[in-house]
Amino acid sequence: MHIPDGYLSPQTSAVFTVSMLPLWWQSARQVRKVVKSRYVPLLALGAAFSFVIMMFNVPIPDGTTAHAVGGALIAILLGPWAAGIAVSIALLIQALFFGDGGVLAFPVNAFNMAVLLPFVAYGVYRLLAGNAALTSPRRVWSAAVGAYAGLNAAALATAIEFGVQPDLFHKADGTPLYSPFHLSQSIPAMMLPHLLIAGLVEAAVTAGVLTYLQRANVPVLRINAPNVALTPAEVARRPVSPVRVGMVTLGILALISPLGLLAPGGAFGEDAPEDLDLARYHLSAVPTGLQKYTDFWGNALLPGYGDGSPWQYVVSAIIGMAAIAVVAGALVWLLRRVRGGEAGAADIDGGSGVDTPPVKEGSGSPA
Repeated sequence: MHIPDGYLSPQTSAVFTVSMLPLWWQSARQVRKVVKSRYVPLLALGAAFSFVIMMFNVPIPDGTTAHAVGGALIAILLGPWAAGIAVSIALLIQALFFGDGGVLAFPVNAFNMAVLLPFVAYGVYRLLAGNAALTSPRRVWSAAVGAYAGLNAAALATAIEFGVQPDLFHKADGTPLYSPFHLSQSIPAMMLPHLLIAGLVEAAVTAGVLTYLQRANVPVLRINAPNVALTPAEVARRPVSPVRVGMVTLGILALISPLGLLAPGGAFGEDAPEDLDLARYHLSAVPTGLQKYTDFWGNALLPGYGDGSPWQYVVSAIIGMAAIAVVAGALVWLLRRVRGGEAGAADIDGGSGVDTPPVKEGSGSPA
């Protein structure tokens, strides 16, 4: 789903840049609520999780690949605005350090995966979950449906962005200047694998983590649902530190990330110009705009996450997570400075992180 440079016109990128600036600003304002709390590290962990999970490519029967994003899970736990910041950080590091997604196309990719995906996922989740208890199975399947809907909404947006380029930007003879994929080609190519496979992966990841948190750390589920009362049994559960578990999980994911190399082929629309099947799209040459802008950013540290060897893939995962930690830390510092230093975020250890949670009426008092 990462759109590389050259496939979208500079005009398209400019429009999305102008559109994303107020959305990033609003995200930063909303994230101050998280920065003010003791859950600050979860923002960085969410961004790192999104980065790593996108390294696990899933093979698609037609020879392409797809991947989960993790934006739905972050939206459910920390809110869609926080997900917007977290996924945007992951996408920025991918583009700058690894050439995964274009720098010019970064605002478009951020709109698709950091705005549209989490907001659709969270909206569907809230609609279906209603006022169910935090440990209710209803919240798990609601999260799964929301994640599925969110990922496919992002995939559809990507397909449309690809598909309108030939009609909007072309030479006098109709030859495309940028993306050669028309809507009749881009929508089936994007939607079939995401509806049939990638969406299910996103749903499974989201539901799996939510199920774990229902057993291990209910208070984390309450960060973005402060008005949902806890039962005495939920309050009495000894929570596991989400930061410790998150760091261990990320370490494991980094070590096994070379599994993402097992998926053959590449993702639709991410071909380098020299790999573009010209005959398939009735082209006599690579579109001039695509050829011009494809190498706009040539300073990636490890283009394509290295040379394809497992150890470079692991190194890429570690570098990416470290860079995300730095960017997230800088963002938190900046937001604290903007707030005049009033955000006193405590470190998460083994505590619940919830101050005197309300208990459902008629349930008695927590021990």
